[in-house]
Amino acid sequence: MAHLVILVLAAVIAGSHAQFYPGVRQPFPYTVAHAPVAVAHAPVAVAHAPVAVARAEEYDPHPQYSFSYSVNDALTGDSKGQTETRDGDVVQGSYSLVEPDGSRRVVEYTADPVNGFNAVVHKEGAVAHAPVAVAHAPVGVAHGPLVHY
Repeated sequence: MAHLVILVLAAVIAGSHAQFYPGVRQPFPYTVAHAPVAVAHAPVAVAHAPVAVARAEEYDPHPQYSFSYSVNDALTGDSKGQTETRDGDVVQGSYSLVEPDGSRRVVEYTADPVNGFNAVVHKEGAVAHAPVAVAHAPVGVAHGPLVHY
Protein backbone atom coordinates (compact mmCIF):
# COMPACT_ATOMS: atom_id res chain seq x y z
CA MET A 1 0.00 0.00 0.00
CA ALA A 2 2.86 2.34 0.78
CA HIS A 3 4.28 1.83 -2.71
CA LEU A 4 0.97 2.87 -4.26
CA VAL A 5 0.86 6.09 -2.22
CA ILE A 6 4.41 6.94 -3.26
CA LEU A 7 3.64 6.22 -6.91
CA VAL A 8 0.53 8.44 -6.90
CA LEU A 9 2.41 11.24 -5.11
CA ALA A 10 5.24 11.08 -7.67
CA ALA A 11 2.74 11.24 -10.55
CA VAL A 12 1.05 14.31 -9.05
CA ILE A 13 4.36 16.10 -8.55
CA ALA A 14 5.52 15.27 -12.08
CA GLY A 15 2.28 16.53 -13.53
CA SER A 16 2.43 19.81 -11.62
CA HIS A 17 5.92 20.63 -12.94
CA ALA A 18 5.07 20.05 -16.60
CA GLN A 19 5.96 23.00 -18.81
CA PHE A 20 5.51 23.96 -22.44
CA TYR A 21 8.67 24.57 -24.43
CA PRO A 22 7.72 26.29 -27.66
CA GLY A 23 11.12 25.93 -29.24
CA VAL A 24 11.68 27.61 -32.57
CA ARG A 25 8.50 28.18 -34.50
CA GLN A 26 8.33 29.12 -38.13
CA PRO A 27 5.18 30.65 -39.61
CA PHE A 28 3.36 28.36 -42.02
CA PRO A 29 3.83 29.47 -45.60
CA TYR A 30 0.59 29.83 -47.51
CA THR A 31 -0.52 31.13 -50.82
CA VAL A 32 -3.92 32.29 -51.92
CA ALA A 33 -5.23 30.36 -54.88
CA HIS A 34 -8.43 31.45 -56.52
CA ALA A 35 -10.68 28.97 -58.23
CA PRO A 36 -11.21 29.63 -61.91
CA VAL A 37 -14.46 31.43 -62.65
CA ALA A 38 -16.69 29.54 -65.03
CA VAL A 39 -18.56 31.84 -67.35
CA ALA A 40 -21.48 30.35 -69.23
CA HIS A 41 -24.10 32.39 -70.94
CA ALA A 42 -27.66 31.11 -70.92
CA PRO A 43 -29.00 30.27 -74.35
CA VAL A 44 -31.47 32.78 -75.68
CA ALA A 45 -34.77 31.20 -76.63
CA VAL A 46 -36.43 32.75 -79.60
CA ALA A 47 -40.09 31.93 -80.01
CA HIS A 48 -42.58 33.76 -82.07
CA ALA A 49 -46.03 34.37 -80.67
CA PRO A 50 -48.69 32.17 -82.24
CA VAL A 51 -51.09 33.87 -84.55
CA ALA A 52 -54.55 33.98 -83.02
CA VAL A 53 -57.20 32.54 -85.27
CA ALA A 54 -60.70 33.68 -84.49
CA ARG A 55 -63.18 30.82 -84.60
CA ALA A 56 -66.83 31.28 -84.05
CA GLU A 57 -68.18 29.17 -81.19
CA GLU A 58 -71.10 27.06 -82.16
CA TYR A 59 -74.08 28.13 -80.10
CA ASP A 60 -77.41 26.39 -80.10
CA PRO A 61 -80.09 28.78 -78.80
CA HIS A 62 -82.51 25.89 -78.25
CA PRO A 63 -80.54 22.77 -77.19
CA GLN A 64 -82.29 19.41 -77.28
CA TYR A 65 -81.21 15.95 -76.23
CA SER A 66 -82.60 12.74 -74.87
CA PHE A 67 -80.86 9.72 -73.32
CA SER A 68 -81.58 6.68 -71.21
CA TYR A 69 -79.78 3.65 -69.81
CA SER A 70 -80.51 0.72 -67.56
CA VAL A 71 -78.48 -1.93 -65.76
CA ASN A 72 -79.82 -5.29 -64.55
CA ASP A 73 -76.92 -7.39 -63.30
CA ALA A 74 -78.10 -10.68 -61.78
CA LEU A 75 -74.60 -11.57 -60.58
CA THR A 76 -74.15 -8.52 -58.34
CA GLY A 77 -77.81 -7.63 -57.88
CA ASP A 78 -77.24 -4.17 -59.35
CA SER A 79 -80.44 -2.80 -60.89
CA LYS A 80 -80.72 0.85 -61.87
CA GLY A 81 -81.71 3.10 -64.74
CA GLN A 82 -82.10 6.70 -65.86
CA THR A 83 -83.92 8.67 -68.56
CA GLU A 84 -83.56 12.37 -69.28
CA THR A 85 -84.75 14.81 -71.94
CA ARG A 86 -83.95 18.46 -72.55
CA ASP A 87 -85.94 20.89 -74.62
CA GLY A 88 -84.42 24.37 -74.46
CA ASP A 89 -83.94 25.31 -70.81
CA VAL A 90 -86.35 22.68 -69.47
CA VAL A 91 -84.93 19.34 -68.31
CA GLN A 92 -87.12 16.41 -67.25
CA GLY A 93 -86.02 12.98 -66.18
CA SER A 94 -86.12 10.15 -63.70
CA TYR A 95 -83.83 7.54 -62.26
CA SER A 96 -84.41 4.42 -60.22
CA LEU A 97 -82.36 2.00 -58.18
CA VAL A 98 -82.81 -0.97 -55.88
CA GLU A 99 -81.81 -0.12 -52.33
CA PRO A 100 -80.06 -2.53 -49.95
CA ASP A 101 -83.34 -3.24 -48.13
CA GLY A 102 -84.90 -4.59 -51.35
CA SER A 103 -87.20 -1.65 -52.09
CA ARG A 104 -86.97 0.34 -55.32
CA ARG A 105 -86.42 4.11 -55.17
CA VAL A 106 -87.71 6.16 -58.11
CA VAL A 107 -86.81 9.85 -58.39
CA GLU A 108 -88.61 12.04 -60.92
CA TYR A 109 -87.12 15.49 -61.46
CA THR A 110 -87.63 18.66 -63.48
CA ALA A 111 -85.46 21.73 -63.87
CA ASP A 112 -86.33 25.04 -65.53
CA PRO A 113 -85.30 28.69 -65.18
CA VAL A 114 -88.51 29.66 -63.37
CA ASN A 115 -88.89 26.92 -60.72
CA GLY A 116 -85.31 25.65 -60.44
CA PHE A 117 -84.65 21.99 -59.67
CA ASN A 118 -87.48 19.93 -58.18
CA ALA A 119 -87.38 16.24 -57.35
CA VAL A 120 -90.10 13.85 -56.16
CA VAL A 121 -89.01 10.57 -54.53
CA HIS A 122 -91.20 7.42 -54.55
CA LYS A 123 -90.53 4.11 -52.80
CA GLU A 124 -91.91 0.98 -54.41
CA GLY A 125 -92.15 -2.50 -52.97
CA ALA A 126 -92.06 -3.77 -49.43
CA VAL A 127 -88.98 -3.59 -47.31
CA ALA A 128 -87.51 -7.08 -47.06
CA HIS A 129 -85.26 -7.55 -44.07
CA ALA A 130 -82.77 -10.36 -44.33
CA PRO A 131 -82.89 -12.81 -41.42
CA VAL A 132 -80.03 -12.41 -39.03
CA ALA A 133 -78.12 -15.61 -38.47
CA VAL A 134 -76.89 -16.04 -34.91
CA ALA A 135 -73.83 -18.22 -34.56
CA HIS A 136 -72.49 -19.02 -31.13
CA ALA A 137 -68.76 -19.26 -30.78
CA PRO A 138 -67.51 -22.61 -29.52
CA VAL A 139 -66.06 -22.65 -26.05
CA GLY A 140 -62.61 -24.14 -26.08
CA VAL A 141 -61.00 -25.61 -22.99
CA ALA A 142 -57.27 -26.18 -23.02
CA HIS A 143 -55.22 -27.36 -20.10
CA GLY A 144 -51.59 -26.43 -20.08
CA PRO A 145 -48.76 -27.87 -18.05
CA LEU A 146 -48.46 -26.67 -14.48
CA VAL A 147 -45.26 -24.75 -13.90
CA HIS A 148 -43.87 -24.41 -10.40
CA TYR A 149 -41.13 -21.98 -9.54
